[in-house]
Amino acid sequence: MQFLILVLTTVFFQPLLAQDISLQATFDSVKLSGGFSPDPMKYDVISGGSIDASKLGKNCNGYIANAPDFQLTFEAGILELWVSIISSVDTTLVVNTPSGEWTCDDDSGGDMDPSIHFSDAPSGVFDVWIGTYDSTSTHEATLYISELGAYGN
Repeated sequence: MQFLILVLTTVFFQPLLAQDISLQATFDSVKLSGGFSPDPMKYDVISGGSIDASKLGKNCNGYIANAPDFQLTFEAGILELWVSIISSVDTTLVVNTPSGEWTCDDDSGGDMDPSIHFSDAPSGVFDVWIGTYDSTSTHEATLYISELGAYGN
């Protein structure tokens, strides 16, 4: 019976969450340990996709791709972790944490830029998506990873 429930759950509910964390990140994958330098680390990415992020949970907005845009494997230190986006357009940020939770933001970084603060960041893989509010367009953006604070403020 448990097998049948697992099969039915996979068949009927998996399409609702189209983000596939098993896919290779589109733009880059990095491994960082607490105390990394330089801080912030900076990566060029392209925002957008055709999948509505609002299905992933509270505060999730915009349109994102299926595969993560970026993958961070992080070995936590004593400092906090900040993931921020700077772009010339209104972007959103979606992160799947090492525990499998979805964390999202729209404008916490100021100037229509998203930023997510992990005050007690766990070690593990953080999959990152950068969204836009138009499902048919993409835009250049810069991803910042820092232990010192939100970048761009």
